[in-house]
Parts: sequence; structure tokens; C-alpha cells
Amino acid sequence: MDTDSVILVRHSQPEVRPDIPAAQWQLSEIGRQRCIPLADKIKHFQPVVVVTSRERKAIQTGTIVAHILEIPATIAAGLHEHERNGMGLVSQNIFEAKLKRFFEEPSRLVFGQESAGQALLRFSAAVSEVLSHHPAGSVVIVAHATVIALWATSLIGGDPFSFWKGLGMPAYAVFSRPNLKFVEIVDHVL
Repeated sequence: MDTDSVILVRHSQPEVRPDIPAAQWQLSEIGRQRCIPLADKIKHFQPVVVVTSRERKAIQTGTIVAHILEIPATIAAGLHEHERNGMGLVSQNIFEAKLKRFFEEPSRLVFGQESAGQALLRFSAAVSEVLSHHPAGSVVIVAHATVIALWATSLIGGDPFSFWKGLGMPAYAVFSRPNLKFVEIVDHVL
């Protein structure tokens, strides 16, 4: 690949544990295995570094991918998921209804501890910080579906809820550097 890129990766499949917060979930065995084809698919972008959110599932995804690609991995502040601590597990229908409203009313605090607008500002600043620390080369950023959907659709348009709903575990979206022009999305890596 001749162009430097930002590859935004949604972490791989976690082991869902209702007894611990989602931010502390680790990858399931299937999730760890899915990191192998993920690394294979993104290697043609010739990434120079993997940067992850502070959440375990993202760290594990990034660490496995970095190991396979033989590049460094690091953690950066601000790349974490939309702040919704203490929510606990709810049915998929309830969760999706809350998230749909979150995306539809970005300036209102309707779900969790930050609005969609606040989450987007935080995540955008974190991505900018990562890119300023790595001004050349392709950079893999392993994060989470909600903030990826907010950021990506802020650049390319479209419905963030539909974008979010379409992302598998793992999945990735690619933007060229430095202008952050959309290149492609691979919504399921199996």
C-alpha cells in the first residue's frame, strides 16, 4: 500500500461476563482466534504501530495483531468506549433502543455519563493526538464500535446507528492520511 492510513479497528469478540463491567471484559477464545485473520487483512496497509484504548478487549486485540505483524503496540488515553459505566447487562433490544436515541440526540445526555457529542469530541481529540505522535506511516487504532461509528460518520456522513450495528467483532474502517479520506470498511473479519 502506497498511502499512509488510519485503520480504525473494532476490538474482537469478548467473553461476556455479567459479573464485571464491560470495560474489563477480556477476549473470548474465538475473539483471540479472529485476531489472526484481522492481522492478515490489515498487513497490506503496512502499519508501523498499533495503538489501543485502555480497555482489556482492545488491548488484547491490539497486542495479538501487533505481535503477528511484528510492530509495537501501545495504549492511549481517550480511545475508550462511550462512557456508560454501571449500566449492567440489559437485553439487546433495550440496549439498541438506548443507543439509537444516543445517536439521534447527540447533544443530550440520554445514555451513560457522556453524550454522543462529548464522546465524539473526546475520541476525535484522542485520534488527533495519536496521529501527532505518529506523523508518518499507517497507524492501527483499536477501539470500540460506538466511538468508531461516531467518528467515521462525522467524516463520511451517514447514520451512526446503522454504521454501529453493521460492525462485527472485529471489523475495521480505513482512512487515508493526512486528509482522512474514506478508503474502505470491512465490517466483519472472520
